[in-house]
Amino acid sequence: MLTLPEQIIPILMAFAPLFSRRVFRHVQVLVVGSVLTPGGRTVTAALRAMGLSGCEQFQNYHRVLNRDVWSSRKVAQVLLQLLVKAFVPAGPLVIGLDETLERRRGKRIAAKGVYHDPVRSSKSFFVKASGLRWVVMALLVPIPWATRVWALPFLSVLAPSERYHQDRGKRHKTLTDWAAGMIAQVRRWCPDRTVVIVADSGYACLKLLEKCRERSVTMVTRLRLDAALYAPAPPRKPGQNGRPRKRGKRLPKLSERLKDPATVWERITVPRW
Repeated sequence: MLTLPEQIIPILMAFAPLFSRRVFRHVQVLVVGSVLTPGGRTVTAALRAMGLSGCEQFQNYHRVLNRDVWSSRKVAQVLLQLLVKAFVPAGPLVIGLDETLERRRGKRIAAKGVYHDPVRSSKSFFVKASGLRWVVMALLVPIPWATRVWALPFLSVLAPSERYHQDRGKRHKTLTDWAAGMIAQVRRWCPDRTVVIVADSGYACLKLLEKCRERSVTMVTRLRLDAALYAPAPPRKPGQNGRPRKRGKRLPKLSERLKDPATVWERITVPRW
């Protein structure tokens, strides 16, 4: 630790209570080595960057990720608190939500599946890839010297495929189910802050939006142009029989509003787009 800059020591020490003393020594090496490593950030690359390529007890560093006992959820909580303190000390917390595919193969990768590869696919070319699907939350903050908004990941959850759960007799959780749990976790971590979730159309689910409303979380997502829209359910009249209505009058679809000449448009400019 004496060779590290003084500015990074308080940041690393914020995570010290989450590990045992022996494990935390290895964690410090992996964290600093990952920061210094160009390219793929593997345990071997981190050790090489720290000058430990000839370390005979290299397996101790691998055990930090595959055997040692520590809570990644608590690490994510501390990381979010540090990011909020540094970049968003006041105001709403804008958090991006999306899934990413980690391309992995091999018999030991039990939770792998075959998913759509959005990076290599296009509108006319559909590509599938084998790997692990992660649902990731990132704090969206403007970086002054970068003149743009950066996504700083702090929480990730592994979302296996439906076949993976069926083979093991477990209940399958969809992407929106995982997202609902992650949003509830962030709300417990930040009970006094305004939380805004930004996601793509894959999370435009009424059940997920309802759970966000129950937790006082604002969610910005994109609807399909042919989505069925309804007005809020009318208030129940005194003495009215039957089940209460869940939705009101049918509203025009977005595709219909696009073609409607009576639609009023307003031009806006999105900063830092």
